[in-house]
Amino acid sequence: MALSRIWSAFIIIAILIATSQLFFSDNGKGIYSRLIVGKQGDTSSTQVLDSTKLSASIITAIANNKEFKQGDLKFKKNDDNQYISYREQVADGVIQTCINAVNICIGLIGIMALFMGFMSIAEKAGGIRLLSRIIGPFFSKIFPEVPNGHPATGHMVMNFSANLLGLDNAATPFGIKAMESLQELNPNKEVASNPQIMFLCLHASGLTLIPVSIIAVRASLKVPAANPTDIFIPCMIATFVATIAAMFIVSFKQKINIFQPMILGWILGISAVIAGMVFYLVHLSTAGLQSFSGLLSNGLLLFIFLSIILGALYKKIDVFDAFIEGAKGGFETAIRIIPYLVGMLIAISLLRTSGTFDLVLNGFKTVFAALGADTRFVDGIPTALIKPLSGSGARGMMIDTMNTYGADSFAGRLASILQGSSDTTFYVIAVYFGAVNVKNSRYAVWAMLLADFVGICTAIGLCYLFFGSSL
Repeated sequence: MALSRIWSAFIIIAILIATSQLFFSDNGKGIYSRLIVGKQGDTSSTQVLDSTKLSASIITAIANNKEFKQGDLKFKKNDDNQYISYREQVADGVIQTCINAVNICIGLIGIMALFMGFMSIAEKAGGIRLLSRIIGPFFSKIFPEVPNGHPATGHMVMNFSANLLGLDNAATPFGIKAMESLQELNPNKEVASNPQIMFLCLHASGLTLIPVSIIAVRASLKVPAANPTDIFIPCMIATFVATIAAMFIVSFKQKINIFQPMILGWILGISAVIAGMVFYLVHLSTAGLQSFSGLLSNGLLLFIFLSIILGALYKKIDVFDAFIEGAKGGFETAIRIIPYLVGMLIAISLLRTSGTFDLVLNGFKTVFAALGADTRFVDGIPTALIKPLSGSGARGMMIDTMNTYGADSFAGRLASILQGSSDTTFYVIAVYFGAVNVKNSRYAVWAMLLADFVGICTAIGLCYLFFGSSL
């Protein structure tokens, strides 16, 4: 019910704001077309500017980066050496978004088939149950409704491990398999169970060991960061805090005693391992960090494949038939989530193309400026606002922020930390609940957004702590 109300609110607000632009904005004449048939990158309202009336900051930004962006308005020099401004659509309209949603699911089919196939082999060989017994003492405390040794535990461990290593392609199939296993224990198939909510909240907190993609972007910009890895430790701390916050929030709601010795012992143990890894990684160069990350994540994935095959052969399992059986399930799941993904993405598209985000950001700046607070963080906030809605949109916003203000600016560094401190909450809800046909998500949305908020606040505080002197 909560998700239904949020989805409806997104659409209503977006259409109302778009309608207000139609009547009260000079650039609102084509707003309905942009919302429905527009595509990301489409331009409109092009006009030649008087260079004497442009601010020095805009002229300097154009000289350094060839363009300056302000919301969906861009400034640049044309081939005739004239300064021009134009509006660029920041997201696809509804029609193109529907096509994109289907393409995403089609792209998932092969990946889902691959990992679901290997999961099927591991299950038949007993590997998932073995993993469940190893991690069972800890999981039995935070997932008290999941029986000891149940396959769901192993599936969740695989998902968390893939997320930790930045293996997004593997995390989704493992996560959907975990939701399916938890759904077997769910007495009311249309209502999210306590274990499903706990799992999704922990998953959506986005705990990642090495933010390789963010570091790579910072290193590959036209004006790259002086030290692309300087956001590594703040990212790691922010996402860890968000994960712990998610655990506390859901535990409080489900009346789970988080201060049990078993839970505290595992949390402290994991914290120590992560701290040791961070201590080692901070001494590596950018190239060394990326190389180590690739070796660790991809090497571990290959090791898992090898272990599954060897274990299955030892157990005398018909390996290929087991793989095909699981792969068929992956294909069916990828197709089943299409309606849920289309529904969520069109709401997000309407929000982005209607100008809702610009209004929110301008409101942020006005409020904090009136309070006399430092407003530097507001320039990095767009990444945080879009991240729960769209991973690719947040990535694009992070890059735009770094191009506009500089990779080593306060806003550029904050956008990088925010990008690495949470996951795409609404995408996760649509895909994972859609995969098991759960219609009532209960308090999952609010718990996940609250954990995101904790991550955002932590990221802002860490950015001031580590990079407060940056402009």
